[in-house]
Amino acid sequence: MIRSISWQKLVKKFRSLGFTGPYSGGRHLFMVRGGLKVRIPNPHRSDISKSLVLEILRQAGISVDEWNGV
Repeated sequence: MIRSISWQKLVKKFRSLGFTGPYSGGRHLFMVRGGLKVRIPNPHRSDISKSLVLEILRQAGISVDEWNGV
């Protein structure tokens, strides 16, 4: 199950999945694992919505099970 998440927790989970960053580039930050670059939202006060988390995971090739296992 995916829920909305704070920006800090999103970054921590991506790091635990082997991503480095976040790095600045253009309008959005991004994180890297191997040759894969995934854009993440800029930090803000409110949580990142469930739908946006799902879209980021889809772009990163991360399954919901893999995300929830971290």
